[in-house]
Amino acid sequence: MSKRIEVVIADDQRLMREGLKTILELEDDILVLGTAANGREAVELCRKYEPDIVLMDIRMPEMDGVEATAQIVTDNLAGAVIVVTTFDDDELIIKALKAGAKTYLLKDLPSEKLLSIIRQTFRGDIILQPEIAAKLVGRASVGANQEKNSSDPGTLEKFTAREKEIMALMADGLGNRDIAKKLFLSEGTVKNQVSVIYSKLGTSDRTQAVLLAMKHKLY
Repeated sequence: MSKRIEVVIADDQRLMREGLKTILELEDDILVLGTAANGREAVELCRKYEPDIVLMDIRMPEMDGVEATAQIVTDNLAGAVIVVTTFDDDELIIKALKAGAKTYLLKDLPSEKLLSIIRQTFRGDIILQPEIAAKLVGRASVGANQEKNSSDPGTLEKFTAREKEIMALMADGLGNRDIAKKLFLSEGTVKNQVSVIYSKLGTSDRTQAVLLAMKHKLY
């Protein structure tokens, strides 16, 4: 049996913690290592277990999700942090992503979508919900190289039809494996295409690549 995805859940609402735990424990490939009622407990659990994935709420007592995420990422205590919250405030989203969260999800998403994103994140994909990406366009800092590209329309226009197709699917929240299935390509081919897209955009970050593609209407 392949390695199970080890998860820590952090949420100050007991019902939400237990609900997420119940959903995840029904899956054969996921193991919930523990739950935390605040950011400080989440950091302690991560220090103890070093999980693959942390599902992190934002607003919690003692230590909020942004601070906890920053500490977990800085100390390399988990494979990835996924923020799962009811708050879609632009500033909170930006703070969480800058703190090192791999993605930012709203709690009203279907459970099957959450499970899919957990698995994709575990495989190394970075998934951003389209509605969250739309809120960030024009807001997130994309770095000096991206700013240079942003002022050079000629650079941004040098994309093939296939690359544009892949960017559109990335913006829809699909990971490399799902893109490969949809386009009848190998996952390796998609991974190579995504690397080329990153190079042309001047970034190595999937979230920022999606934001740039949306901002400049590249697909």
